[in-house]
Amino acid sequence: MSICNILGVPFNNIKPNEAVDKMMSLIDSKGKSMVFTPNPEMVMKARKDREFMEVLNSSAMNVPDGIGIVYASKFTKNPIKERVAGYDMLLSVFDRLKDTDKTVYFFGSAPGIAQRAKAAIEQRYPGIKIAGCTDGYFDDEKEKKIIEDINDKSPDLLLVGIGFPKQEKWIYANIRHLNVKAAVGVGGSFDGWCGNVPRAPEFFVRHNLEWFYRLMKQPSRIGRMMQLPLFMLVVIKEKIKGNMN
Repeated sequence: MSICNILGVPFNNIKPNEAVDKMMSLIDSKGKSMVFTPNPEMVMKARKDREFMEVLNSSAMNVPDGIGIVYASKFTKNPIKERVAGYDMLLSVFDRLKDTDKTVYFFGSAPGIAQRAKAAIEQRYPGIKIAGCTDGYFDDEKEKKIIEDINDKSPDLLLVGIGFPKQEKWIYANIRHLNVKAAVGVGGSFDGWCGNVPRAPEFFVRHNLEWFYRLMKQPSRIGRMMQLPLFMLVVIKEKIKGNMN
């Protein structure tokens, strides 16, 4: 499985089905693995945050979750095959896990959202075993209880949705103390799965325009969206300097 390095962040050059296969192998393994889904905004953050960059470089797999990553890879010698949306990758993983003895744990989002996501996924994938769930609002005392609950449930797959870079740093800091096989940073996926934040219509998903749909729905995101053209400018600049291989 080849690696495409973009501005210091290594991406697995894989197709969606290959990413799902890799996830299943990690869940079946005896070790502990971290999986992240970097997009251009996260890469730009990592360039300014050395700790975050270290975290992204320590994962078992980084999937190219963002069409901007695919475009940027064209400036390297190992262009990425296609975008791998973490949201959809995990739905495919759920489909593989249903009717098995493997378990999942949902941690993150606002109070009640993880529970609603659990109910929605259980309805969509009968036979899936979601061992537990909790929201992403915690202080030090509650964090200890969350970790205790996760370890008590011993899920094979832990999904953490508390926003980047907090979720990736949290996984990195705690993975060695968690009784899990794989931990994945999932951003706002719980909100999407339970319908709290509707997914973009199929047309926008198919044409890699989810970002545009979200911008239409939430114009306040314009500041975050400006990271994409800035990201591409940095990629081009680094290519000219000979730093994109």
